[in-house]
Amino acid sequence: MITKINFTETDTVQKLFDLQKAAYQVEAELINFFEIPPLKESFQEFQQCGEEFLGYFIDNKLAGAISYTIENEELTICRMVVHPAHFRKGIAQKLLVAMELQNANCSAFKVATGRENTPAKNLYEKNHYQWKRDVEVAPDVYISFFEKAGKN
Repeated sequence: MITKINFTETDTVQKLFDLQKAAYQVEAELINFFEIPPLKESFQEFQQCGEEFLGYFIDNKLAGAISYTIENEELTICRMVVHPAHFRKGIAQKLLVAMELQNANCSAFKVATGRENTPAKNLYEKNHYQWKRDVEVAPDVYISFFEKAGKN
């Protein structure tokens, strides 16, 4: 089941915070860069991120989540996390589709991921996101930016 995460429910937010740490640790290992901002943020910083979150629940347990912001009808995906125990079950795909459907009025969808994060890049490309550019964010560490047109 996919549902919006209510940030007033501290227990759920704590579970989301823990899930994020586990998921981004795997990405850090994939791209060989351990300074990914979500790995460094405190719980208090996380609570104040100002992003909208959709959670994917299996038997009432949080297995994945996607977060985003919208500005000037452009949606930017901020976080896509799946618990490592639930990799390769299609959770990220389902979260991405649900987020796009719930925000079908957006003119564009944008996302960035580690250039070496092949599973994430494949997910976005499979869903018609177009690669735009790579940016070096630290020595030999690159982020790939993708975009998809929305309504028009």
